[in-house]
Amino acid sequence: MTEYQPPGGPSGDPSGDPPGGPSGGPPDGPSGDSSGGPFGGPDSAYDAVVLAGGAARRLGGADKPGVRVGGRALLDRVLAACAGARTTVVVAGPRPTARPVVWAREEPPGGGPLAALAAGLRHTTADRVVLLSADLPFLDHRTVRGLLAPLRHGTADGVLLTDSDGRDQPLVAAYRTGSLRRELAVLTGRHGELTGLPLRRLTGSLDLTRISDPVASFDCDTWDDIATARARIREHGHVLDEWISAVKDELGIDLDVDTGVLLDLARDAAHGVARPAAPLTTFLVGYAAARAGGDREAVAEAARKAAALALRWADEETPDATSEASGATPEASDATPEASGATPEAPDTRPDA
Repeated sequence: MTEYQPPGGPSGDPSGDPPGGPSGGPPDGPSGDSSGGPFGGPDSAYDAVVLAGGAARRLGGADKPGVRVGGRALLDRVLAACAGARTTVVVAGPRPTARPVVWAREEPPGGGPLAALAAGLRHTTADRVVLLSADLPFLDHRTVRGLLAPLRHGTADGVLLTDSDGRDQPLVAAYRTGSLRRELAVLTGRHGELTGLPLRRLTGSLDLTRISDPVASFDCDTWDDIATARARIREHGHVLDEWISAVKDELGIDLDVDTGVLLDLARDAAHGVARPAAPLTTFLVGYAAARAGGDREAVAEAARKAAALALRWADEETPDATSEASGATPEASDATPEASGATPEAPDTRPDA
């Protein structure tokens, strides 16, 4: 039986061990502090709970969180979107992930979304929590920030996305942690346990703000959904951003690179020097930026210097502006006096002799 237990200890005693890692220290997570990660300061601090323990019956019982879209597991794509969380809790059996997380499990396993949410909340301490399913291929950190922002200024209990048909998606949402704990306690008192209860029993009691986003709310319940997601990221308008995001995630890079600057540099190097110069130059720019601190400004400055060099290199391939103005050609300017028919002056008769 799964009952809701507030954080602090098994019985909700504030003097109990704090939530977090096995040592009882600070919660484990990508940042391990209250800075809110790479996307904000203390005012933007939040925790994330990702539900990844479903049976995936419509996928034939496949390991849905591990299904790859764009070379990355669905779970890893969701974890990248909430990388700014102070603590990220994944409710499922442990597995390798691209980012560090805290693992939790409802009891018994498979007890449903409310039981899983309660299990995840026991490891959170922030005033706001992002609740996500593990099958959102198009979720990104901009959407997560968009969900959190209204909670800083309004009075609603939560903010959720709606899909293309206008249906609520309570597992793509941000909530006030206190509101969730309050309603979970009410439901536990009313039903004795949370196992098997639908999520709408909780969300129906909350004051919610809704944001329409058919793309970010798209989830993968069937193999047709997986095929749709895989096809979309390969469309011309998306493939580059998807590829860069996949590479950064694979290499553990959080830097928000200005891809336009790097593409312009690659074009200038390819056209002004030689085609193989493009990838080699961008590699050297990355290396130089890393040595200079590795932030966005370091990349921009290294790219600016390399682009200026490529333009100077290309300029040397054009005729000299002075020669063009006088009508002379490079061949004429390189001609010797003998070739032009002039007689060289004797050394002692030259003006500068």
